Amino acid sequence: MSYGADLLLLNGFDCYAPQINGMPDVDGDRLIQTLRELTGRPVGINLEPVDDTIDLLQNRINIPAGRTCSADTLALADKLGLDFICLTGNPGTGVTNKSIEKAVAVAKKHFSGLVIAGKMHSAGVDEPVVSKEAIQAFVAAGADIILMPAVGSIPGFTDAELIEGVKYAQERGALTMSAIGTSQESADQETIRHIALRNKIAGVDIQHIGDGGYVAGVATLENIYALSVAIRGIRHTMSRIARSVRR
Repeated sequence: MSYGADLLLLNGFDCYAPQINGMPDVDGDRLIQTLRELTGRPVGINLEPVDDTIDLLQNRINIPAGRTCSADTLALADKLGLDFICLTGNPGTGVTNKSIEKAVAVAKKHFSGLVIAGKMHSAGVDEPVVSKEAIQAFVAAGADIILMPAVGSIPGFTDAELIEGVKYAQERGALTMSAIGTSQESADQETIRHIALRNKIAGVDIQHIGDGGYVAGVATLENIYALSVAIRGIRHTMSRIARSVRR
């Protein structure tokens, strides 16, 4: 946040056992509210619509039930006061575009905030990460924001494909978000600037930078800053950094 982020997306958050490392000792039901008060930023979490019926390209990584998407975890996320939910998959968890589509419909019934839907990498599944059919299905189910990989973050996903996907989603009333979710968040700053500009040219509305920094949990802080400066310049970045949440 102090390096220029506008939104905070928590990965690996367990709705059944709410905890954020480094936070003050507060009750779980006040955790998100306290984080928002301390940072002045909207807060969201990833929930993963795991498909247990499919074969994966790698060994399946099993995650706690509190991190998966269900009517129960969505209701808990709403009770915790989260501003948005991102329906996506971490590596090897077995999240499919079809399971995301179904999860969007459930989310619109049990969660009152914004719903982000899409994949930033394969999540261990042998299927196209992005397709027109998937985008259309997400929007039809009620997704507010369509997530796609950042150009330069996964092999074979081109600028032209992102531009096409962005236009397709925006024409159907959804916003779009590009995501760096392949540990390139810890690449050199010039790589981050290059990715940021290519995705801005493609027309995305929001740019996500993942949590694979020096240690898992947060992107390299200098790269959050580099991404911010690349897409909006030093004036707006400094304004965001310096803005008081208590004033």
